[in-house]
Amino acid sequence: MSGLTGTALPSPRWHFHSYNRALLYRIAEATSVVPRRARLAVARGLGRLAPRFAPTEHAAVRRALQIITGASGARLARLSAEVFGNFAMCFSDLVSTNRGPVERLLDHVDSVSGAEQLDGLSGGIISITAHVGNWELAGRLLAGRSARRTHVVVAPDDDPDLGRWVRRDGDGVRFVARRQPAIGIELLAALRRGEVVAVQGDRALGTRGDLMVPFFGRPAPFPLGPFVLARAARVPVVPAFCVLDGAHRYRVHVAKPIVVDRGDEEAAAGAWVGALEDVVREHPTQWFNFFDVWGPLDR
Repeated sequence: MSGLTGTALPSPRWHFHSYNRALLYRIAEATSVVPRRARLAVARGLGRLAPRFAPTEHAAVRRALQIITGASGARLARLSAEVFGNFAMCFSDLVSTNRGPVERLLDHVDSVSGAEQLDGLSGGIISITAHVGNWELAGRLLAGRSARRTHVVVAPDDDPDLGRWVRRDGDGVRFVARRQPAIGIELLAALRRGEVVAVQGDRALGTRGDLMVPFFGRPAPFPLGPFVLARAARVPVVPAFCVLDGAHRYRVHVAKPIVVDRGDEEAAAGAWVGALEDVVREHPTQWFNFFDVWGPLDR
């Protein structure tokens, strides 16, 4: 399962940030007593100020938006500010809402499309998503719908308290750190029991399992592991996304399952990247990617 664990290349640090600490989550949680509309307005305003304090991330966002949208000048400035504002709103919901029961989450969902495709899948499933919108909310909703135990594969946190605090097992969801020994064997067994494995598919791991795939016309590394695992377990890979609409309600979309035959792992990864590209093109200010995906990993 080289794309899940793999032989490590120089460890990438591009998606870790010094401000990703549990204290920030606790501060955000304190605002949960504020009515949601006011809370999101405050979060959006604060988020739009973030580029002043995160110049490296701001530069990465601007470059990505230039590639994705072709924007420049004032339009590029507006779009980049929207990325941080949207991220702050989704982060606010993550901390104050996502940890609640599934029934409460549904209050903030406008629509769920394509989920009926899960009903026809009787065995295990790999659910793949990206850092688009409120991805963790989508995971909990789909776990509740499928009524199958869901193993969410996550990167280990620099701050151990963060993982213990924000990742709450329950409602059929269990979090599994990628550095856990024999994780590939454990996940393979779960899939063969008919359970769900949920992964993020938009950040390369810095292992020999990464695959270069054209993304908005330029090669970028993506993890191949989920598709190797799917082929080994003989289960489909199901893309799912959750975006925030103009009324600040969420729309969950489950895309067509990707079947992975032996020898077709790279083609399946390419199909996933194509689905991701479609969503990012439609919602460029909700792809919360704060590093240069087209640049080198060892930085």
